[in-house]
Amino acid sequence: MDRAWESRKAWLAALSAPVPEGVNNPLEVAAFETETYLDAARTGRSVRFVPYPAMKESYEICRQGNDFQIKGGQPGVLYGAYALIRALQAGEEIPVGVQKPYYPLRMLNCWDNMDGTIERGYAGRSIWFEQGRFDYDPARIRQLGRMLASVGINVLCLNNVNVHQPAQHLTDDLLPEVERFAAILRPFGVRLMLSIDFSQPLQQGLPTADPEDERVAAWWRQRAKEVWRAVPDLAGFLVKADSEHRPGPNAYGRTHAQGANMLARAVKPFGGVLVWRAFVYNCMQDWRDTKTDRPRAAYDLYRPMDGQFDDNVILQIKYGPFDFQVREPVSPLLYAMPKTRLAIEFQLAQEYTGHQIDLYAMPPMWREIMDQTGKQRVEAIAAVSNLGRDDNWTGHPFAALNLFAFGLFAWNPDADPERVIRLWCQNTYDLPAEEREKLVSVLLRSRAIYEKYTAPLGLCWMVRPDGHYGPSPYGYEFQAWGTYNRADCRGVGVDRTAGGTGYADQYPPEIRDRYADSKTCPDELLLFFHRLPYDFVMRDERTLIQRIYDDHFEGAEAAEEMQEALRGLPLPPEDRQEALTRMEMQVRNAREWRDVINTFFHRFSGIDDKKGRRIYD
Repeated sequence: MDRAWESRKAWLAALSAPVPEGVNNPLEVAAFETETYLDAARTGRSVRFVPYPAMKESYEICRQGNDFQIKGGQPGVLYGAYALIRALQAGEEIPVGVQKPYYPLRMLNCWDNMDGTIERGYAGRSIWFEQGRFDYDPARIRQLGRMLASVGINVLCLNNVNVHQPAQHLTDDLLPEVERFAAILRPFGVRLMLSIDFSQPLQQGLPTADPEDERVAAWWRQRAKEVWRAVPDLAGFLVKADSEHRPGPNAYGRTHAQGANMLARAVKPFGGVLVWRAFVYNCMQDWRDTKTDRPRAAYDLYRPMDGQFDDNVILQIKYGPFDFQVREPVSPLLYAMPKTRLAIEFQLAQEYTGHQIDLYAMPPMWREIMDQTGKQRVEAIAAVSNLGRDDNWTGHPFAALNLFAFGLFAWNPDADPERVIRLWCQNTYDLPAEEREKLVSVLLRSRAIYEKYTAPLGLCWMVRPDGHYGPSPYGYEFQAWGTYNRADCRGVGVDRTAGGTGYADQYPPEIRDRYADSKTCPDELLLFFHRLPYDFVMRDERTLIQRIYDDHFEGAEAAEEMQEALRGLPLPPEDRQEALTRMEMQVRNAREWRDVINTFFHRFSGIDDKKGRRIYD
């Protein structure tokens, strides 16, 4: 197996020595990491650790002259060690005092399949699966555990929520493999979770998977007992049910609360949680049906079930009502389930945001979402992984920023996006201050630039249906996925006010009223909530069509400016080559988006660009 990845640490670049296999618990890892760093940096400092189990994942850093004391539980001391190293390496102020994670469960959802493929994977094949079995380099898995622990991620869901081989992860012959894998990650405070198939009892000889059938409940209780016997610290099970042709309780006339509770009761004796994804909608919609509105689906289904879920069920809700689009409003379901434990779900894999080819730094988006949802409504956080077997882990070397930043935002959702981006740059590349700030600026602007040349104003689903990369403004328009922009010669957008689909009414009144009025609806979401004519005058006095033209021209031009800025950065040769190669692809992509979308709307509207720029007819 290629071991070039060993020199690619993604961040914490000064930690060049792999963690030895004999280091077997978080306290030992913490001691190794700090000693290695302080010796290499020749700081003359030392660190003393004070185990305090009651603190669990929290830690406290105290300065004692030129030395430090870190007090905490396991793995709290390890998180404290990494926080100290990050600060020292970046030249930042040491985070003294007690620090604790905001979200107790901070999970990376991996969509890896047993055949080695990764659904929506853009960084190579699976790091741990190949040809229907576990296949990995233990040293690389230890490095993975180190990376996750260094930013406080504490749960790794090992397999795809679309479980293609449902029996394999829970059968007796594979459980020892799961345990060996779990043991490699355990010293880093990382626990496993497994995705399961709701219909698995049917694969094992039962005539039904009805959650109200005692035979099914007994089967899951026995299976849970066997799984936790092999992996006693397993975090729990993750389920995608009744969604996109996945099996679920609706097939038996049962509710999702009934299905989730049956499984939750099976795992509860072992301290496990049952994470139930709320990504459920009609994926066979008739495009001629203008009343059925996919964004309504999750709220309509789950809101009546609030208070019906057991206390170890966590309902995992995508941050927006669609599917990780460039811009969506926050899901109204996050406001509507006060009696249910909730997790919010993000996607690091850039399925609709550039495939880890185009730059899209996510921290600014996350901070906006955190500020809108009211963080007290959510107690767990998950993100779809962007990892793969590529030497640099994430395909584009800068895509590692999003994994790094996710961990820090999961620890502290009030984190400042610019500071987090700068911290990643400081912990990854040894750049002169001026050059580092150029990279920070490129990354900080990347989301807004991508949005401008692809789908501004809340337009969704204008990508190619086959792979979700590149423009296809009508690619989804007549398909069954419920993903329409309704563009024609009269205008564009979907009316989601009370006079249209009524989706806006799912929000609390103060939010509903803001979105429902085109005069107060944020520009970024204008066409998500409103159908408007091309000559609609926006708040900046431009017409809608002129704004569409301007954004796409400006976005493509900004992509070229990013390319020029990156050319001058003295990055390590392998990262520089990869970044510039992908940046060239991004510039081509931005130009194609500009020309395709502008031509599309020019043909519909018949209105020329006031600035006389070239639009292809």
